[in-house]
Amino acid sequence: MIKYLAEARWMTARFRRCTITKVPRSENAQADALAMLASSCVTDTPTGAMVRTIGPSISSTMLTVDQEDRGWIDEILCFKQARVLPEDKAVARRIRRTESWYCVVDGRLYRRGFSRPLLRCLNPTEAQTTLAEVHEGISGDHVGARTLAYKILRQGYYWPTLRKDAQIYVRNCEPCQKHSRFQHQPMVPLTTADCAWPFAQWGIDLLGPFPPASGQRRFLIVGVDYFTKWLEAEPLASITERQVEGFVWKNIITRFDLPKTIITDNGTQFNNAKFKMFCQNYRIQLKFSSVAHPQANELAEVTNRAILERLKKRVSNAITSWVEELPSVLWALRTTPKTPTGESPYSLAFGTEVVLPPEVVFPTLRVQTQRQEKSDQQFRGNLDLLEEKRADAHIQALAYRRAVARIYNRRVRPQHVKTGDLVLRKIEVSDPTRSRGKLAPNWEGPYRVIDVIRDGTYTLATMEGRVLPRT
Repeated sequence: MIKYLAEARWMTARFRRCTITKVPRSENAQADALAMLASSCVTDTPTGAMVRTIGPSISSTMLTVDQEDRGWIDEILCFKQARVLPEDKAVARRIRRTESWYCVVDGRLYRRGFSRPLLRCLNPTEAQTTLAEVHEGISGDHVGARTLAYKILRQGYYWPTLRKDAQIYVRNCEPCQKHSRFQHQPMVPLTTADCAWPFAQWGIDLLGPFPPASGQRRFLIVGVDYFTKWLEAEPLASITERQVEGFVWKNIITRFDLPKTIITDNGTQFNNAKFKMFCQNYRIQLKFSSVAHPQANELAEVTNRAILERLKKRVSNAITSWVEELPSVLWALRTTPKTPTGESPYSLAFGTEVVLPPEVVFPTLRVQTQRQEKSDQQFRGNLDLLEEKRADAHIQALAYRRAVARIYNRRVRPQHVKTGDLVLRKIEVSDPTRSRGKLAPNWEGPYRVIDVIRDGTYTLATMEGRVLPRT
């Protein structure tokens, strides 16, 4: 190198002006090839410099340097400069068809574009560097795949698989996955819960905490029948397994007989060994809704929302009086006709419509003409016809569910998950009570799917093989 430096200084002294410019390694391919050739050869003369003449075309020595990295660019350059085609006929045919789209400027390949006059062609390594810099570099903002591809094109770069590589890069970006938005579009068809007879299937859920009322009661346990939509609720100071058992025994079993099925969420008050044993002793089938989608216990969730909305409107500023207003709210919900059945829960439970307070203050025709003896006889007749009335209500409810499922399923975007796939899970699923900051991720993982129970229901395990609870 000392001899090279002395020779260079001797030559530059005879020029009027000489400028030395530093170029990237990728643009100094010829000198780099000479350096590699000189360092790989063995010679007895340590101070000797081996020189190999390279013609105007790209020689075989040049093609062996980074062959895999510069494959598609070198193929087109070989044809543009030396009219040499590869042996593969399909590749040769493609190069002949597309070579007019490219041009060579200062030994570098460019593609004639529509968004820019000339787009610089990049090899795979340069393409990955450009993707990383534009997507998550200093000026990167983690945009989507399509925006990322257009942004790179507008900067003046091109390679044949730009759009596909952008999609793969964005899909594999960990921050983009863990901070992605929640998918509100359903991925599996709607599964409706049907019940053919009253008080056989109940949904139970918890509501609260509320402002502390008398007796430090802050929670509300709610049970609703899937057929009649009759609901029971009881305020409690705390929620334990024993209190849940007491609610089921006092408000459901002793009033409406043993239910066949109880549907709850995955709360620890319901999903525990003691309550499971309680249901097993009375031969009650205990079912749990999805951990990530508690709305699967749809009727209980809707009832909770209805109770909460009516309590808000009744208590006004006296927020601690919600316990006193609860009986009025329950009575209003029990006597209000429901859209699926067309009947009120009171009517399906007792066979007749209830007399409301306004009918006592301003008597209607049925109140004015009411006679106790005839009324008792009519009540008995209504009870004899109650089964037919319930059957008609069940048919109407089925038709309503089919209509709802038909509208819901139009929005379904199927996404099939197989055993062994890697997935992310919502943060709320692992710990619903954990408060998250504004910058916290929405998803956690990855986890591996080890069992597919059905579409939309899976068992997950960590990458080390530990099965996750409550999956």
